[in-house]
Amino acid sequence: MTSLMKRHIGSTGIKVSVLGLGTVKLGRDQEVKYPSGFTIPNDNEVRDLLALTKDLGVNFIDTAPAYGNSEERLGQLMTNPNDWVIMTKVGEIFENGQSTFDFSAAHTRMSVERSLKRLKRDNLDMVLVHSNGDDMNIINNEGALEELGRLKDKGLIQSYGMSTKTVEGGLWIVENTDVVMATLNLSDDHDLPVIERAHELNKGVIIKKGLQSGHADKSAGGSGVEEAFKYVFSHEGVSSMIVGTINPEHLKKNVEVVSQVCR
Repeated sequence: MTSLMKRHIGSTGIKVSVLGLGTVKLGRDQEVKYPSGFTIPNDNEVRDLLALTKDLGVNFIDTAPAYGNSEERLGQLMTNPNDWVIMTKVGEIFENGQSTFDFSAAHTRMSVERSLKRLKRDNLDMVLVHSNGDDMNIINNEGALEELGRLKDKGLIQSYGMSTKTVEGGLWIVENTDVVMATLNLSDDHDLPVIERAHELNKGVIIKKGLQSGHADKSAGGSGVEEAFKYVFSHEGVSSMIVGTINPEHLKKNVEVVSQVCR
């Protein structure tokens, strides 16, 4: 069996596989930026995918209320939700084919309570604010991050941060919270200062868009999945990288490549 390394999320005490499973495709097929269309898998297909994911040594799952009914399906179809490290989000709502945003304290609290019920958990491992791109406005003028801090103090979440869009926002997050979700791939390295600062401060870094939403694949005109993984994991400070796939063969290949890259 392929051995997949695990790394700590900064100083949180949470340990995750260096590859995490993104689950947008379990619940949403509108307004997504993949090179080709896909069909949302049925319940048996999701169960099989989760079983394979676990067998391959992946213990980390990324979801969000903005991913359609992804959270509900995970809660229903996971054999034991507590066997996984689960990261979800607050702030973005996807309904009727479009996103809206609410970063208020009240909505944040409601969203976390709803995610706990959907995922059938007593607490959540990681909760990130799902930025709309205006990171500093969210940080300075909205109540989401302060509320996540209060929910952490209450024990409802173990760690929190933001999926950021700007370097300024990312730097603030690594200096003031537990974990940042940053972009890094062969065509976009704008978040490198964030990743470097997080490494200095021993904060968690989760990479998004490492495979350029599927466009890293040679069939989509990219330089290849292996090169993409090598690039991301060549940077100190990266805790884990999220890859969203519903294709079992792609998942196996990804784990195989990452297990060679991360030794």
